[in-house]
Amino acid sequence: MTTGNIPVMEIRTTFGLGGYDQVIRRKILFEENSRTENKVINLYPEAEYETFEGFGGAVTDSAAYIYSLMSGEEKNALMEAYFSPERMNYQFLRVPLDSCDFSLGQFEAMSDPGDSEMKSFSTARPLQYILPMLRDAEKHAGRKIPLMLSPWSPPAFMKTNGKRERGGALKEEYRAFFAEYLCRYIEEFRKAGFFVARISLQNEPKAAQEWDSCVYSAEDEKIFLRDFMRPAMERHGFQDIEVFLWDHNKERVYEWMRDIIDEETSPMIAGAACHWYSGSHFEALSLCRERFPDKKLIISENCVEFSKYDREDAAAAAQTLGEELIGDLAHGVVAFYDWNLLLDEMGGPNYTGNYCLAPFLYDRGAGKLMPQLLQKYFEHVSGPLLPGSRRIAVTRYSESVKATAWKRPDGSIALFLLNRSGENEPAVIRMDGMEAAAVLYPSSISTAIIRA
Repeated sequence: MTTGNIPVMEIRTTFGLGGYDQVIRRKILFEENSRTENKVINLYPEAEYETFEGFGGAVTDSAAYIYSLMSGEEKNALMEAYFSPERMNYQFLRVPLDSCDFSLGQFEAMSDPGDSEMKSFSTARPLQYILPMLRDAEKHAGRKIPLMLSPWSPPAFMKTNGKRERGGALKEEYRAFFAEYLCRYIEEFRKAGFFVARISLQNEPKAAQEWDSCVYSAEDEKIFLRDFMRPAMERHGFQDIEVFLWDHNKERVYEWMRDIIDEETSPMIAGAACHWYSGSHFEALSLCRERFPDKKLIISENCVEFSKYDREDAAAAAQTLGEELIGDLAHGVVAFYDWNLLLDEMGGPNYTGNYCLAPFLYDRGAGKLMPQLLQKYFEHVSGPLLPGSRRIAVTRYSESVKATAWKRPDGSIALFLLNRSGENEPAVIRMDGMEAAAVLYPSSISTAIIRA
């Protein structure tokens, strides 16, 4: 794989147009710099930034239910794809606490307002399908998988609107009880043998959805964390669990961090979690990184919604994902969680009809697991971008070409390139006085591994 000290670049490209997809592999030898000025992508390995932790996805009630319907062979194929180091190499999983829209229906661990001791608390229904899928994931990964837990709504009796859906707020008199409720969930996962590594305090706190949701202001979340959740976590010995703010779309993440993080709360906060549903807002990530350099930025949820995208246009969906992946990774994100690991052929089940695409769909009628083009785009990045890699500086010549590059633990460089145009894009990759000429195919994603 090496030729003296001259770098060698191996490129793997996937593109899908007109309903098909192709994979092309090329090997290119770097040459002495010829003073090329046009169509250049510069790499500067000496300029290093944040360290990447890994990729993950969500085990929702819906994903786990569909998983329960599959054969052992299909389950093995799914888990091999997600957790094999040679494939997607997922490191993390996210789990909703109680029901969300991607559930078979609404449920919660307790619903009795008179039960002040939580004697009726039960995860039998909330984790009915989820725990078996989590166990299979750890079996295939051969390790404990760090979990992120996120509530979509407190139990209905704790809310101002008296129901799980359509927003409402956590009643002030239930703040302490809800903090204990979340800690009880953490205890249940730990009793079951799982490693809870991080939590968010509320999924999408600015959205009053048709499904499970709860509205917070930044001040509400600050008070809940500082005065109730953090003290409860300390009482239960959960100080090692990372707490992430926001857990919503990127356009307001800076404001949320600005309004919550101060000298008192900063030690309680690991960072902020973001979604992608309101647009790219990559500049918001850069702003947060500049203002709060000691805080982690993670993408905690991401998916292609059929209400916004044509379910028949797989290439457009994959290209949109590719831009999101590369843009987030180029602007400070250290972990990236996809949404459902698995859905049925309709993009569900979803009890409100909010159907979405997932990397793998399962046709229940045909009994067939169906990898999507989306999955190939994820694998392009999640496999080569190893945990412990450090982002390096990149400059590029065009907005139609997206790029991010990372120095991997073994010293090799992983360069990720997206061509959003419908034409071939020439690109000269330049690094350390050497260059290599490549062609980026129309509407494609490419991964280049550079070794000296």
